[in-house]
Amino acid sequence: MILSTPARISPMNHTQQHPEPHDGSPKSASARNAARLPAAPSGVDRPTHAETRHSVTVGGRTMAWRRFGAGPALVLLHGGHGDWRHWIRNIDALARGHSVWLPDLPGFGDSDALDGHAHAPDRMERLVDALVAAIDDLIAPEATLDLAGFSFGGLVAAHLAARVPVRRLALLGPAGHGGARRQTVPLTDWRALRGDRRKAALQQNLAAFMLHDGTCVDDRATAIYESQCERTRFRSKAISQAGGLAPCLDRLTMPVLLAWGEHDVTAQPQIIGPQLADGVATRQWRLIRDAGHWVQYERHHAVDALLLDWFDVGAAPAP
Repeated sequence: MILSTPARISPMNHTQQHPEPHDGSPKSASARNAARLPAAPSGVDRPTHAETRHSVTVGGRTMAWRRFGAGPALVLLHGGHGDWRHWIRNIDALARGHSVWLPDLPGFGDSDALDGHAHAPDRMERLVDALVAAIDDLIAPEATLDLAGFSFGGLVAAHLAARVPVRRLALLGPAGHGGARRQTVPLTDWRALRGDRRKAALQQNLAAFMLHDGTCVDDRATAIYESQCERTRFRSKAISQAGGLAPCLDRLTMPVLLAWGEHDVTAQPQIIGPQLADGVATRQWRLIRDAGHWVQYERHHAVDALLLDWFDVGAAPAP
């Protein structure tokens, strides 16, 4: 369990802002990191809101952030084998009334990896430390912020909420619940495959683990998923399956929303939802019909409405 202790990292070296066109190029990563990572695909479901990119250096490692919209701060954390585009279909709706901040977590997407071994036992604590430092640098003028996390990012958000001034918290398909999972189709190793065989393996994995509706397993989702997997260096699976969410939630006092897709294979929502939320006045749980694990992509309109209702309660109006 991560305790609410001061971050064990060196001070901020610098923050840079990069207003850029929507070309998908990973310019916010360090030159060292960008040189060895495949580029994110361009032109894939880009938000219509203007994008501002920020680079934050923590302990010599660069973390990439993106900001959309204006208003109260809302931070969105992606899941394992992901990047900021786990929220690609939600940004425009949420950015109409919020400053939406999306990092690539350390070891994901455009961000540098953490120092040390990929399976270091303290890697989760150091990841949260880096997030705390980045938020202090980027969003410090805000008195409070709202926070949402998906999958592994949901577990990260639960840890983070004990360290920064979060007003309201939303967790979608959060990892770390410690309960049973419903995955029945094993994932295919696609890395050695090429061409149509590689694409078919990726789409099989999307259908087995991420998306329930087969019509969502299309070229767009596959392109996002492939580049996310290729660019992942942080090993989150063991952390996600080890539990730890419940004690994190027990340390929090702000309102917490937990939501799952009806067919999420990473959990049994009808069991774990009541276990985590029932009897706690500050917690609620919801089930999104006809959706799998990547619920905010597959049923983005329903999730947009749910999150807007949740975060608009008591929020200051956008300027």
